[in-house]
Amino acid sequence: MAKPNFQYEKRQKELEKKRKKEEKLKRKAEKGSVPDDGTEASDVDADESDSDTDTDTDATGPASN
Repeated sequence: MAKPNFQYEKRQKELEKKRKKEEKLKRKAEKGSVPDDGTEASDVDADESDSDTDTDTDATGPASN
């Protein structure tokens, strides 16, 4: 009968612990960086709508000349 490879099993457990720890730190970092008032999301939406408006104005300007 084959012997169990304890070093492999130990390494897999260590990798799993490391992965879970990194995910936990990542979640904490994301949670801390998100503002409570949500200004980041509204700023991005406003920038996108401004750029769309500018291109529409430019497109209609030369056509009317």
